Amino acid sequence: MSLLKVTNLTKKFGKFTALDGVNLEINSGEIVGFIGPNGAGKSTAIRVILGIFKATSGDVKIFGKDAWNDAVDIHKRVAYVPGDVNLWPNLTGGEVIDLFVKLNGTESGSKREELIQKFDLDPTKKCRTYSKGNRQKVALVAAFSSDADLYILDEPTSGLDPLMEKVFQECVMELKKQGKSVLLSSHILSEVEKLCDRVSIIRQGKIIESGTLTELRHLTRMQVLVETKEPITGLANLGGVHKVEETELGVSFQVDSDKLDMVMKHISAFGIVKLESAPPTLEDLFMRHYEGVGGER
Repeated sequence: MSLLKVTNLTKKFGKFTALDGVNLEINSGEIVGFIGPNGAGKSTAIRVILGIFKATSGDVKIFGKDAWNDAVDIHKRVAYVPGDVNLWPNLTGGEVIDLFVKLNGTESGSKREELIQKFDLDPTKKCRTYSKGNRQKVALVAAFSSDADLYILDEPTSGLDPLMEKVFQECVMELKKQGKSVLLSSHILSEVEKLCDRVSIIRQGKIIESGTLTELRHLTRMQVLVETKEPITGLANLGGVHKVEETELGVSFQVDSDKLDMVMKHISAFGIVKLESAPPTLEDLFMRHYEGVGGER
C-alpha cells in the first residue's frame, strides 16, 4: 500500500526551477533513500511533501490526502527531522521532546527515557547551550518517541559522531521491524546503503535513477584486481571494461556486471594467480551520474 505518492512534482521560485517533474513513492513498511548532493532539490521536495511549500504543479498525496490542503491531518501521523534543528533557547531538551511528542498525539513514557540514554543526551540542559549534534539528538529522540506512520528524515545525522550514527541506524531498523515507513534524505551513501530498500537519486531537481539496490547495482561496475602469470593484452579493448591501470599488485580495472563472464574468460587465458573483486557500491553509481558536472551542484 502506497503511503506517499509524488507525481510529476514541479516547484519554481520565480524563473528558477528547483524541482522538475519529480516522481517518488513509499509503500507501507518501506525505507526509501532520497539521495543527491547539497542543492539537488532534496530539502525542497521534502518541504513540499510536508505542506510547507506549495507545489507549482504536480500531485503529492500522503495517506491518500493532499499534502497542501490536508497538511494538519497528515502531520498527526508524520514525524519529521530536519538537517539543521532550531530549538527554543529557554526550554530544556526534555521539555522540547515532550512538546513534540504531545503534538504528535502520543505518550512518550519509557520509550523517551530509553532513547535519551541511547543517544547520550542530557535533557535537563537549556537548548541554547546545546551543540549542533545535541540539537539533532533532541529532534531524533522526539521523532523516534512518536508513534508515527511515516518518518521523514532530512539529513538526520548531520552533526552526529560515528557512534551516534550507529544508534540512529539501529533506531531506523527498529521502525522497519514495526512496519513503519521512512523517507531518508541523505548524501551519506554508506548510511543509505545499509538502511534502504529502494533509492531515488536526484540531480538538479530531476530524479535520474530509482529502484532497489539490487536493480541499481546492475547498472554499476565491479572493481577487479587481477595478477596473472603472463601480461594481459587486449583488456582495454573489451566491451564493458573501464579504467584499466597497471599497479604493483597487478592489473586494476572496472567491468560492467553483465560483461563479467566474458572478461573472466579473456583474462583466464593468461594464467590467473590472484583475483580480487569488490561488489559495486551506491557510491559508484552516484559518482557515475555526477562525473564531469563539477560546479553544477
